[in-house]
Amino acid sequence: MDEQEILVLSDEMGGEAEFEILDLVEYEGKEYAVLLPTDENDTGIVILEMTVIDEENADYADVEDEAVLNAVFEIFKEAHKDEFDFAD
Repeated sequence: MDEQEILVLSDEMGGEAEFEILDLVEYEGKEYAVLLPTDENDTGIVILEMTVIDEENADYADVEDEAVLNAVFEIFKEAHKDEFDFAD
């Protein structure tokens, strides 16, 4: 992804949060969005399962399985090892 793409997500309480989409990763037949919060105080990466509805819409869901989160993050790290400095 060459240009910065911003995703605005709403929670069940009506609050909104903005994320930069860093990449979309396919793992075991599912697609995951690797996101970085635009809030400067939050530096953690967020990984959500993405289900495409149509060309303009998608649903995003939390990933409960730690093994899936780790696998998706490892794929992301390998694909972007020259762009980011990952702390171990």
